[in-house]
Formats: sequence, structure tokens, C-alpha cells
Amino acid sequence: MSQEAIETLLAEDRTFPPSEAFTAQANLNDEGIYERAAADPVAFWEEQAKTFEWMEPWSQVLDWQPPFAKWFVGGKLNLTFNCLDRHVNAGLGDKVAFHWEGEPGDTKTLTYSSLLKDVSTFANGLKKLGVGKGDRVTLYMGMVPELVVSMLACARIGAAHSIVFGGFSPDSLKERIKDSESKVVVTCDGSWRRGSPVSLKKNTDAAVAEAPTVEKVIVVPRLGDKIETPMVEGRDHWWDDVIEGCSDECAPEPMDAEDLLFILYTSGTTGKPKGIAHTTGGYMVGAGMTTKWVFDIKPDDVYWCTADIGWVTGHSYITYGPLLNAATSVMFEGAPNYPDEARFWQIVEKYKVTVFYTAPTAIRAFMRWGDEHPKKHDLSSLRLLGSVGEPINPEAWMWYHEVIGGERCPIVDTWWQTETGSIMIAPLPGLTTTKPGSATRALPGIAVDVVDENGESVPKGGGGFLVLRKPWPSMLRTVFGDDQRYRDVYWSKFDNLYFAGDGAKRDEDGYLWLLGRVDDIMLVSGHNISTMEVESACVDHDDVAEAAVVGRTHEIKGQAIAAFVTLKKGVDGSDDKNTEIRKHVSAKLGPICRPDELYFAPELPKTRSGKIMRRLLRDIAEGRELGDTTTLADPTVVDSLRQQYEAKHA
Repeated sequence: MSQEAIETLLAEDRTFPPSEAFTAQANLNDEGIYERAAADPVAFWEEQAKTFEWMEPWSQVLDWQPPFAKWFVGGKLNLTFNCLDRHVNAGLGDKVAFHWEGEPGDTKTLTYSSLLKDVSTFANGLKKLGVGKGDRVTLYMGMVPELVVSMLACARIGAAHSIVFGGFSPDSLKERIKDSESKVVVTCDGSWRRGSPVSLKKNTDAAVAEAPTVEKVIVVPRLGDKIETPMVEGRDHWWDDVIEGCSDECAPEPMDAEDLLFILYTSGTTGKPKGIAHTTGGYMVGAGMTTKWVFDIKPDDVYWCTADIGWVTGHSYITYGPLLNAATSVMFEGAPNYPDEARFWQIVEKYKVTVFYTAPTAIRAFMRWGDEHPKKHDLSSLRLLGSVGEPINPEAWMWYHEVIGGERCPIVDTWWQTETGSIMIAPLPGLTTTKPGSATRALPGIAVDVVDENGESVPKGGGGFLVLRKPWPSMLRTVFGDDQRYRDVYWSKFDNLYFAGDGAKRDEDGYLWLLGRVDDIMLVSGHNISTMEVESACVDHDDVAEAAVVGRTHEIKGQAIAAFVTLKKGVDGSDDKNTEIRKHVSAKLGPICRPDELYFAPELPKTRSGKIMRRLLRDIAEGRELGDTTTLADPTVVDSLRQQYEAKHA
């Protein structure tokens, strides 16, 4: 974020207190909760854990051996029991858990009773194939009900799930399967993408061919005869064949609070994705309680998080958090502008959605498409709005407030990460006066700070590095199979402080303003993309000698990917070659990683010591005046890149 953008952000002085009516009915409306939680956070989190059902009590709330934490030590539980059986036993079996809306217009309703039966049946199917406690299962699927069933079935029997976003390439899938040493892959024959069928099984076949730990592949028939699906005899099984003859009762496996629940991979600055490891007890408490607090979930709410379950937002706030609160949710397969740009608002009206959680990328797209689309539909059911994935600019916040929320809905702007497991910073909608663009303050029990290079707290009005000073229940426990990388990435910059990788400012009221990444991670449409990964994919092309990648500001996506490439001698930097390299990156990593712009350079701008000057590349990609070029080995290099930029944007 540029200094000018930061200054504009911090000049924001509009405030929006919660209405008296909202505060009166809110799940949390006692300001004293912050002070009580800060006075004894361990006791505070123990109090929250007691709201769930445990098979055996814990002997110790927190064992903290920095940087490693164990929560609810010795406690035994099963997360799916708390998500499903607990509510069915309380007489809520007929309550809708999910309204599923498929892209071509398919629909399905899953009650808590029917979901419990589906989960138990598939759990028995997994057992039949030899999956047991401690095994890993990779899920590579579209947004279909079987994805939720699969992840809960894994948790039911104590197998850890590793979900890979269905838009990722075979190479990305292969890398994650190999790192997790998954025994089984569950996929779909294909998925719908803007009305077109996309094969997932073929991608899975390509990945599994180089992943020797995989014994079985289970295939959900989403597209049927609309797509060709080759099956490998002995290895591949259709979903219906796996569950045939299986009982719809499966006793929940007793899990230690610290047993692995899932692995979810996120981009790393060294290129190789990091397998973020989350355990059962602490994650349950974090995801369950934050859903209740931040979204003010009530028994009659219809809640819709528009994320994909392939990302952590979908884990915590489509599946586990809402189910832990006996919520009724909408699950959507499709795009916000297919078949037209009013698609989301048509769904809000159809299901009478009350709580809506989406990304600033989507909100900025809605703004650009025009007010007429939401105005075609009745959005009066909405009572609370949420934002996730990246900092939201004040203009988008105000549009969301006025056009979607009708100036009556509190907005909860949330900051958290794959690594944190659940929301860390957000308004409490019954308590917090909000400011457009600010995530406001840390939730009760969360010790957030902004520090300088020496790890010292900055005063109000100051900026620096966002850190967490104390452990929290839903924190990652390690990087799967690599404790040293966990130490190096998250705990090495400051002694015993978790460094989130983000910059932040704290205003005079103590509110936090997130300023984006301070490392080599780009935030594209709310998703972390490593510059190193994209650079490696560029160089993987036979004609590329060297590449440098930076993020640039994008009015819709937050950041867009700009690649600067040096070709091998004798290769022509034509428009066709430009397209070819960008397609190559898409094939290697997935469409979300495809560079928006690619520039050819005879040589990349480097210092005399050989270091690539990414600062100058960011200036070029943003169309800014170039900073100091005196340290460049060849100052003329940037002239050709600047000319290419001007030609593209003429």
C-alpha cells in the first residue's frame, strides 16, 4: 500500500456505533468482557471450552513452551459430535444445516439429522478402504455437499483432511499430496465454472501418478455424462460404490485435544507451500466461539459465507464454526456474476439470508457492476454484514453499508489467517463503534500488538509490525513435518512474538488499520500468493532465463500479479510468447496465479551486487515515478520496462 493510500485511510473519521436495538439482542453486549479476558486469558478460554461437550476433561488448560502450545491437555472429544450429534440429541435434527445452491440451478437441503447420517455412512466407507485414525486424506473438489460430508467423515474417524482448492493445478495438487503423505484422495469427476464443465479427475490422475502414498481415489459424480472420466481399476472408486452397504451409524472416534484435525497449505516466501497444522480441541473452541461472537448467530439466522471451502475461511466459517453453533447456512457452487451480475442478491432474496460474509474483492466488483443489480432484489432480511480476506478500503465499506446493508446492518471487518485458525481482530457488532476501513480491535482473549523493528510497542498513531503476544486456542501448532520452518517463519523476527507478516497502524483511539503484507506474499483476491512460486513457474518455461514478480494495486482484486521476464538468447519477446508464458504459469499453479501483466526485459534491474531491485519493479508496475536508481548496475534497464508499461496503459 502506498504512503498516500495509508494517509488517506488513516484520515477516515466517520464512525458508526451499533444501534440500541442491535446491542440489546447481541450475543455479546457487555464491554467488561475485554477486561475480564485480558486479566486471565487462560481462564477465559477455559470458560469458553466448557460450552462444548468433551468425552474426558482436560488436566491442564495451556502448556506453553514457546513457540509450541498445547491447549486443553489430556481432554478428549470428537469435533463432529459437537457439530452434529449434540444438536440432534437436543431435538434439532430437522433443522436445516445447509441450503446448497448448485451453479446450474441444482439445489439440495441437508438437515442436521441427514448430514449426520451422510457423514457416518461415508466415514464407514473410508474405514472400509482402510482409512483410520492418524491417516491423511486429500480432498480436491468443487463446492458440493460431498465436500462437507468428506471433511466431517475424516474428523469422525480421526483422519486428518487436507483440502486443496479445486482451481489449483495438478502440480500444486501433487505437491500437497506428497507433503501430507495422503493415503486417499477424494475428488469429483468435474465441476461447473461459469456454465462450463471442468475436469477435476484428470488433474487428480496427473497428480496421483507422481504421489506414491495414494492407495485409493474416490470420485463424486458431479457432471456425469457431460465429461469423460477415466477410472483406474483397483485404485479408483465411485462415491456411491464406496458407501454401498455401509451403515449410517458410526461412533465418533475419541480424539485428544492435540490430535491433528487438518492440514491446509498456504504460500511460503521460499516457494514451497507450508502445511499449516491445526489440532482438534483448540480449533473447535476458536472457530465455534468467534462464529457466535462476531456474526451474532441466532437460532433463526440464515448465514451465508461466500468463500470456497478450499480456503481457511470455508473451513472455519462455512463448515465448522456454523455447525458448532447449530446454524442454518447457504453453501454456493458458482460465481457471483454467472449467469448474471445479480446472482448473489437473487440468492440472498431466495433464502432470506440474514448474515452475509464476503471479500472486499467481491464488494469492489459489485460496486463496479452497478447499484441496479442489488436493487432488483429484496435484501431486507439482512441484519449483519462481514468482510474477510484483505483490508477493505473505506469507499467499498461505505457502499456495502449503504447499498447492501441499507444503512441498518453492522459491518464486521475481520482480520485473521490460515495460521490463526479463527478471527483475531474484528468488531463485536453489539459493542463496537466501527470506522470504514478499520478492523477495530482484537477480540477478547487475543493479545494483539503493533511493534517496531525492536519488538517494542508503538504508541497510538504509530505503525509497525502486527504481532500476537500470547498463544490462543486455534493457533497453528506447527508446519506439518517441519518444526524448524514453523520457528523460522513465525517466531524468529521477534523473541516469543508471533509475527503475522502484516503491517498495521494503531490510531489515536487504539483502532487497528491493516496495511497488507510486508514480505514477498501478494494478496490477490484475498488469497496469499508467493512471488517466489510464480517466479519459479515462469522460469520453468523453456524459454525463460530469469523472472521477478511483484504485486501491484488492483481496484477489484486488491493486488494483481506483474511478472518481469528475461528470455533466453535468441527467443523473441512477442505477444504470443507473452500469452504462452502466462498460460504456462496458470497450468503450473492454477488460474489464480496467472500474471495479469508480463513484461520482457533484456535484463532485470539489479544492484551492482546482483540483487534484483523489486522496489523499482513495483514502481514500474504501479506507473509511479521511479525511486533512486543510482545503485543499479545498468540504469538503462528500467527505461525499456517503463516504455512497455506506458505502451500497455496508453
